[in-house]
Amino acid sequence: MSFLTDKQTLDDLNITGKFKPQSIFNLFNHTQTSGGEKLLEKMFNQPLSNPAAINSRSEVFRFFHERKLSFPFGHQVFQEAEVWLGAGTSGSFLGVAGGLLQKKFLHMAVKDEQYEHLQRGLLAAVEVFSNLRDFLQKINNDFPDTELFKIIKDLFSGPKMQWMQELQNTKPAVMQLAKYDHLVRHVLREDVENILDFIYHLDVYIAVSDTARAQKLQYAKALPKDEYIFRATALRHPALERAVANPLSLHEDQNVLFLTGANMAGKSTFMKSLGIAVYLAHMGFPVAAGEMVFSVRDGLYTSINVPDNLNLGYSHFYAEVLRVRKVAEEVAKGNDLVIIFDELFKGTNVKDAYDATLAVTKEYAAYHNSFFVISTHIIEVGEVLQHDCDNLQFSYLPTIMEGSVPRYTYTLTTGITNDRHGMLIIENERILEMIED
Repeated sequence: MSFLTDKQTLDDLNITGKFKPQSIFNLFNHTQTSGGEKLLEKMFNQPLSNPAAINSRSEVFRFFHERKLSFPFGHQVFQEAEVWLGAGTSGSFLGVAGGLLQKKFLHMAVKDEQYEHLQRGLLAAVEVFSNLRDFLQKINNDFPDTELFKIIKDLFSGPKMQWMQELQNTKPAVMQLAKYDHLVRHVLREDVENILDFIYHLDVYIAVSDTARAQKLQYAKALPKDEYIFRATALRHPALERAVANPLSLHEDQNVLFLTGANMAGKSTFMKSLGIAVYLAHMGFPVAAGEMVFSVRDGLYTSINVPDNLNLGYSHFYAEVLRVRKVAEEVAKGNDLVIIFDELFKGTNVKDAYDATLAVTKEYAAYHNSFFVISTHIIEVGEVLQHDCDNLQFSYLPTIMEGSVPRYTYTLTTGITNDRHGMLIIENERILEMIED
């Protein structure tokens, strides 16, 4: 089963997008090859839902994290090898030889460069294969036994790759070039594709582990979904340099976090931090937390920056309603989800927002198999929920007033806030005085 999410969630959390500033994808995208970048994009678009697969991928990243291994191929050499290996060739040796003889003649007659490109491509491939063989020998006894690693290890330890020794530091003649062109690009085509795939995986493993080391990220442990646990220490936003870290614990008997706090107190950032950690953890990627243990979920949905839709005639409030409905449909199907709602129904009047937030939170709280984080300004809702629901935990992000100036600690605190500083902020900005003048 694939991990359930949607574009709204990915946009809310700024997860994907090579060309999006400060996207989580770009945080990790320090790949050296185009194939590595494509593989990284694939991983970002396909989170995992099997705890064994998640932990296995995390183990590989941890291996590279601890050993500080570098990508063992020069950019130009690898690019030449990749272009040569990816080009088509004749299915017969005679066809290859005839084509090379023709290119050799053109090279001698009019200085055509195709023949030299083929020579350089073969020698670059030999250098890449040799570097990979040396790299495998360095990690052979410790590398986690992934299926692809076993294939590559067996390939280089067997007779198929012995031909490389004949081309060390040698510029091949026409018939020798034809022989190895046909061998590598036709006979060993499937093996070569596996080698390139492994190199792209190495590229991703090294790029991600380098990021984890630089950003002080850690590796979450995935548990079976029926354990209903999410526990993280020092949870923070990975894209913020001085992010404040907070703990969070959710389980079947306390699966709803009701979050309050003033504007600018850090509610949205905290909720995004949680959503990003959940998503990355299901990819098997390192997360911005001290320690993290989680039961795999079927999916993740957020409602943080829900836009109106002028083309369809949707107001902001109606767009919010549709979003709540979409999530309700997924919850009602029995999926085990992580749901994050920031400021439910902020597009309508206070009375309707109060009634709707209270009713929706009560209904969602009845589903103990999913985890919910719901924030609101309407603190009176929390006071009612404290009496009506026993599986909610209440936290707030405080505002400390220093004279007439608010200071935000961004530290999660147990309880419900009574902060009401909106008018004070308006007065500090001298808005009313400006209008009067």
